[in-house]
Amino acid sequence: MTGSDVRVRRVYEPPSADDGTRVLVDRLWPRGLSKEAARVDAWPKDLTPSTELRRWYHASSGDFEEFARRYESELAAPQAAAALDGVRTLTEAGRVTLLTAAKDPDHSHTAVLRRLLLA
Repeated sequence: MTGSDVRVRRVYEPPSADDGTRVLVDRLWPRGLSKEAARVDAWPKDLTPSTELRRWYHASSGDFEEFARRYESELAAPQAAAALDGVRTLTEAGRVTLLTAAKDPDHSHTAVLRRLLLA
């Protein structure tokens, strides 16, 4: 089943043997983390929210559902949609772990991505 095994983890947590394909879904490389320690398999930057949307969400302590709606709208753009399709393809091959530096992954873009990949 497509997207049947998609996990979300903080990139600062040590990699696990059962992570499957590790996909960094942040626009910027995580501060203080080496590429070797992160063990990232893919980094589709076109999948990340726009700078404007991130600033709006963090500056206004914006409503998560409104953030999710706006982010899903951004994901409909051609480059973002292609990046999302690329991650969907990875889910067909096995487990995918979405990696983020966000302190609250359940209220970040990773939760939106996971929901879309599981749909």
